[in-house]
Amino acid sequence: MRSRHVSRVIAASPEAVYAFASNPDNLPRWAAGLTTADVVRDGDVLVVDSPMGTVTVRFAPPNEYGVIDHDVTLPSGTTVTNPLRVLAHPEGAEIVFTIRQLDLTVDEFDRDTAAVERDLERLKELLETRP
Repeated sequence: MRSRHVSRVIAASPEAVYAFASNPDNLPRWAAGLTTADVVRDGDVLVVDSPMGTVTVRFAPPNEYGVIDHDVTLPSGTTVTNPLRVLAHPEGAEIVFTIRQLDLTVDEFDRDTAAVERDLERLKELLETRP
C-alpha cells in the first residue's frame, strides 16, 4: 500500500486555516471530493452526499494541534481514515492531506490524488482572498 502527502502553503495563520477547514459548514465550499451539498449533523457524525454516494464522516475532536483527521464510512460500509494536518509554515500555514492507496487501482489512486490537490487549491484560494 502506498501513501501520498498532498500539501498547500496558505498565506494565512495556522489558526485561521484550522478554524475554516475544520468547520463542517465550510466543507461544501472547498472539499468537492467529499461534498458539494450542505452537511447534515447526526450527533458527532456528519452525513454528506459525496461523489461516492451518501457517506458518514467523523472528525477528530477540536484540538490545538491542527489535527483534522477524519474517518469516512463509504456506502459499502468500509471506513477510510484520512489524516489531515495544519502546520505552521514560514509563509503562514501548510495543510497536509495523506492519501492511502488501500484497495484502489493505480488510476483510482491518481484520481483521488488529483481530487485532493484541487480541494486544497480551492481552500488556499478561499483563505487567501478572504477579507
